[in-house]
Amino acid sequence: MKLIFKVLGLLMVIFIVVVVILEVKIISFSYNEKPKKSDAIIVLGCAVYGNTPSPFFRERLEEALRLYNEGYGKYIIVSGGKGPGENISEAKAGKEYLVKKGVPRELILTDDKSFSTYENLLFSKEIMEENSLKTAIIISNKFHLKRVSVIAKRVGIEASFSGVFVKRYVNEEIYGFLREVPALLYIYLKG
Repeated sequence: MKLIFKVLGLLMVIFIVVVVILEVKIISFSYNEKPKKSDAIIVLGCAVYGNTPSPFFRERLEEALRLYNEGYGKYIIVSGGKGPGENISEAKAGKEYLVKKGVPRELILTDDKSFSTYENLLFSKEIMEENSLKTAIIISNKFHLKRVSVIAKRVGIEASFSGVFVKRYVNEEIYGFLREVPALLYIYLKG
């Protein structure tokens, strides 16, 4: 009986150590990674309310706009399909938002087929290849960036990263950092 408790205790300690290591990786990557001038800026999809980008998506689009205006990339790729409750795809909503902000329509490329982070990046890679784009800055929320970096490497995108933190939704952002631990572990284990 004592052996079972010792084994369970050891497993619990290993579990806690793994969780802490992954959380440190997620947080340190999100705050230390900096965007580099690239051929394209990829905005990962996020919820759309009817036709309007959600606050998280709007912040991602604003970051893309800032980087575009500062000359970090010539093209912007907006990614995301049409989910439940959305009148249009996330990609289309993002494109319209950026056009209204002054980005020329022809410089915004869209992937409106994707429904996951993996698909966002896979289909964005296809768009990059079709347009002879070699490098990208990938934008998402800070808590998402470490997992995004692993997936980007797997699909073959040479990337740097830029994250947003939506201060008025701090509870959701903190929850995102916590939720990413099992998501990142899953990606690592999936290989």
